[in-house]
Amino acid sequence: MGVERAEVRASLIDSSGVPFELVKPVRGFPSYKRQRNFPGLWWSSTTGGHVGYESWLERDHLMLLDFDPAVVGIASQPFWLFWDDEASGRRRSHAPDYFARLADGRGLVVD
Repeated sequence: MGVERAEVRASLIDSSGVPFELVKPVRGFPSYKRQRNFPGLWWSSTTGGHVGYESWLERDHLMLLDFDPAVVGIASQPFWLFWDDEASGRRRSHAPDYFARLADGRGLVVD
């Protein structure tokens, strides 16, 4: 059961109550011939479903999150971060690799 994608423009403080561990990835995990990285899906016992990764390094981090008893929820590429690059004058964006919900209610962003 996941939360549908929605565009929400809020500050980080305003988003503290958002259940990011339930959201679907904001972008896909493409796979194609001669690809230099190795995307895939990891079946997570924490979530009871598949969680995506874009490389074996990301998969290894995901496995560590999945085996950590303090982690109760995991989502891959859960949101976009947007900012203005003052040096170039361009709008920038980035989707962090993972969001993990901890048993004490805190959130952890892994990138």
